[in-house]
Amino acid sequence: MNETFIIAHKEFKDGIRNRWIVIVTLLMAGLALILTLLGSAPSGTTKISALAVTVVSLSSLSIFFVPLIALLLSYDCVVAEDDRGTLMLLLAYPVARRHVISGKFCGHLALLSLAVIAGYGSAGLAIAVISETGLADQAWASFLGLIGSTIMLGAVFLALGTMISARVRERGTAAGLAIGAWLLFVLIYDLGFIGLLASGLGENLNDQLIAALLLANPTDVYRMLNLTGSDDAALLSGMSGVAGSGAISPSVLVALLATWIIVPFTVACVFFRRRQL
Repeated sequence: MNETFIIAHKEFKDGIRNRWIVIVTLLMAGLALILTLLGSAPSGTTKISALAVTVVSLSSLSIFFVPLIALLLSYDCVVAEDDRGTLMLLLAYPVARRHVISGKFCGHLALLSLAVIAGYGSAGLAIAVISETGLADQAWASFLGLIGSTIMLGAVFLALGTMISARVRERGTAAGLAIGAWLLFVLIYDLGFIGLLASGLGENLNDQLIAALLLANPTDVYRMLNLTGSDDAALLSGMSGVAGSGAISPSVLVALLATWIIVPFTVACVFFRRRQL
């Protein structure tokens, strides 16, 4: 466990020294503040919490932005060190391979968590300052749930990126597969799903199969978790029917996201243990 912490600390320090990590954090904070200031306008004449509007807006932002950041952090965590020869040097020390891969994953997760908390926390702070509604009347539980689930979404794609990096031999191949994973889960899957529903085949799908297809994509699980987590968020996102049905509880959605983290990371550990240097 100590070895894992040491490697995680090194990865975290290396990430902090990279300027693009700071740029990403500032970009997330800027986008969150813009969405917060623009999205809080309609709440002034309604009873809907301004923070609930922010949760819906940031959920849509996170689906596109956070997976890309996570994959950029992790896609070359193994293959790049192998190319430079530093991986062989690292494994020459009395450290198990599981500690190496776990330390890299934990270090990247700490970096991503810092960016999410700092970026989205600025939006919550802005709401607390400018909102005319009392702090107690804001949807703080949904907002904290958004931050936690966003970190989990990032962890999913960190695990996928680590798995890719542990499997391939070329850095270019890892980059291509990482971009492919982002396109598949963020864009192509939902476009294909919408096309399926719009086609004649969509008439043959029952509600259970449609729900199963949605739950097969971690970004859709994340979307359902945040957009049905509260009555205000469900109303704003047009998912009141889904939230009111109670067919899929938040605990099930959290468990599915956790599964999407555990399975790719376990596969990454297997790939790394079998990797020939």
